[in-house]
Amino acid sequence: MSKDVVIIGGGIIGLSTAYYLIKEGHKVTVVDQSDISSGASFVNAGYITPSHFIPLAAPGMISKGIKYMFDKTSPFYMKPRFDLDFLKWSWNFKKSSTKSNVEKAIPVLKDINLLSRELYKEIKQSSDFNFSFDQKGLLMCYKTNKAGEEEMLIAERAVEQGLNAQNLSLKELEKLEPNAHLNVKGAIYYEDDAHMTPEEYMVELQSFLKSKGVVFYTSEKVVDLEFKHHKVSKVITDKRILNADEIVVSAGSWSPIITKKLGLQIPIQAGKGYRINVNRETGISMPAILLEAKVAVTPMNGFTRFAGTMEIGGINHEISPVRVKTIANAAENYYKNLTVEKHELESAACGLRPCTPDGLPYIGRPINYKNIVIATGHAMMGWSLGPATGKLVSEIISEQKTSLDLTPFHPDRKF
Repeated sequence: MSKDVVIIGGGIIGLSTAYYLIKEGHKVTVVDQSDISSGASFVNAGYITPSHFIPLAAPGMISKGIKYMFDKTSPFYMKPRFDLDFLKWSWNFKKSSTKSNVEKAIPVLKDINLLSRELYKEIKQSSDFNFSFDQKGLLMCYKTNKAGEEEMLIAERAVEQGLNAQNLSLKELEKLEPNAHLNVKGAIYYEDDAHMTPEEYMVELQSFLKSKGVVFYTSEKVVDLEFKHHKVSKVITDKRILNADEIVVSAGSWSPIITKKLGLQIPIQAGKGYRINVNRETGISMPAILLEAKVAVTPMNGFTRFAGTMEIGGINHEISPVRVKTIANAAENYYKNLTVEKHELESAACGLRPCTPDGLPYIGRPINYKNIVIATGHAMMGWSLGPATGKLVSEIISEQKTSLDLTPFHPDRKF
């Protein structure tokens, strides 16, 4: 049965959801407070990462956060503030940062990442799209033996999970990446990962959805939701009223603002990340993470992107020149012949990634509402998990058996 679906949020999660809903014959409207040309879905590293199966909430992260609190150049930063939602989230993050949480999350994150990678491949094979998609794998480059040994333990777990990973010596690394002039000891190579150019895909996807009748209301803010008997009937923006059979909340870091209108609490904190684009030849052909610096490097279509930091400090888009410069310094430190120029630093952008306390996204219906699906909280894996999340949401709304067990992603789960 065809339904009228309103999707609140036009990032990679919202647009992926729209894609799978129209394939099932539903009528779709997307509402976004921006013009859908910036934000986390545009400035991310473009990774599709089965290798990223360790959640943000892992043992030692709280102590690292406290240590990094006094370092403006740190890759992970939690800004202390007297905000009740932040304090509750921090407490739940602390409770979730356990070995048992990591063990439960590993197969869940691996499976949803692999599903999403295959869905990207299916979309790529469609004659409707012409975006770049490369499965070259991902290098985890290390300068110190300590970092290499720690990553090797993760690689061993990856192999146990059926993924392909190997430790490369510097000589082997140089053979794989001959023109980048890496200044490292070696790298762990995850062969199953892929990468894309986010802006390219987002533009193509929007164009495709519009051609299929998806209605976009951009630069519109959702101000209220009308509901009774555990169902939402109207989405009220600052410009119009929309009728809906189903509502999807995929507004990223802004999702809790929407759900609070319904009395729903979904703990999320915004994690700011930055990117620098270098629009000239760098010799870099392989995606890499610079382990000690926690900086992601992606050769994209026509440029190289350097991205990094997880700055949990509320919803704001202030650019920290210190953090941008730290990313540039790391890039220059790991690549011998690279210089990031002043105008490239000044053109840096940021995006807000929605982080849950336990490192797993929210995907599913809250218990108290019959026609709402929550799809947010993907943290640094939003790009990677876009298609999988969209397909799962479409399966829920179409009343089909879901491709994965949604229990670990339930929006009402306790921490």
